[in-house]
Amino acid sequence: MFNAEVQYIGESPWHRDWKKAFAKEFREVSFADPAMGQLHRADVHTACGTTLEFQNSPICIDELTSRETFYPKMIWILNGKKFKGFRILKSLPDVEDPRLSNYEFCHTDHLKMIRKSDIINGLRNPKALTFHHPELRSIPLTSQYYSFCWKHPHSVWYQAKAPIIFDLGGHFLYQLKHRSQLSGDFSYLHMIPRKAFISQY
Repeated sequence: MFNAEVQYIGESPWHRDWKKAFAKEFREVSFADPAMGQLHRADVHTACGTTLEFQNSPICIDELTSRETFYPKMIWILNGKKFKGFRILKSLPDVEDPRLSNYEFCHTDHLKMIRKSDIINGLRNPKALTFHHPELRSIPLTSQYYSFCWKHPHSVWYQAKAPIIFDLGGHFLYQLKHRSQLSGDFSYLHMIPRKAFISQY
């Protein structure tokens, strides 16, 4: 492992600003892979051994897999401001709240849930419940979990195994998370203060 702090032609200001948030000795750290005859250069490799990769442009599945295979602990930070049709929608309840264990989130832009029993029983058109419904209205919404829509998603990111953080600008970041459901995983965002994320790593 060695440090090779250099400036790359065509590297975006967004990319450079993120790297500058970390001490110089943690930026552009290179690792040799003798088995494959390759050199991997991490955007940031932190003191705790986590690799942070800042992605401002599209990436192919082969490159994504290559990086995730090589780095045992890594996090993707994506420039979400470049994604067309990406919008944060509504506050969510704590998706792990035990009171929601018998319900599933609907895959729509509206915050609604359906009873898991209706899915198990094969009900063709299960009733969608809002959080005004007597079964759900006692469950509070949070200020850290959000639903979102992505009209033209980069499907490669849904195949990532490492954590994904969206940078939409401002003081907060948004980690992509998934809730396992019978009707298909429900994807949502966990809001994280930018300063807290940088301080953690």
